[in-house]
Amino acid sequence: MSWIWVLLLCAVLVMAILGVLAKGGTSGTGEKPKRKWLLTKNEAAMYNRLAQTLPDKVIFAQVSFAGLLTARGRATRNRFDRKIADFVVCDKALQVLAIIELDDSSHRGRESNDAARDKLLQDAGYRVLRYPRIPNAERVQADFASPPVSEVKVEATGESLATQI
Repeated sequence: MSWIWVLLLCAVLVMAILGVLAKGGTSGTGEKPKRKWLLTKNEAAMYNRLAQTLPDKVIFAQVSFAGLLTARGRATRNRFDRKIADFVVCDKALQVLAIIELDDSSHRGRESNDAARDKLLQDAGYRVLRYPRIPNAERVQADFASPPVSEVKVEATGESLATQI
């Protein structure tokens, strides 16, 4: 009777192994990465709007929060380490003026997540602008006409920099 249990256990293990192998393994080493577009069509249109409307600014797309934020504690870093900002607008000295998020239909129902992301950035002294759709040039110009200047101390160097927030 015990040999039936052993046989059943072996059959279950073989099926589990075959299932893992069919999915490409647990490490994902069997799958080749594929190219993808850097920006969606809406994001590309937004990038072009920003670049045309703000020719004296430097626009970065798809910026990791880890490039914008730092923290000593692992728990705090885990709150932002895999998040991406749609656009970061800088002056010619590469000081961040604003972080821009384009809230298309994929953001519906995720407002609390967006608010938490904004709070992380705002707590670090960044200005966050959210647009539900691609704004017209006049709106972008108005938003960047004269943002307030605040003194922010950069932890990595200890230097004090005038940063737009």
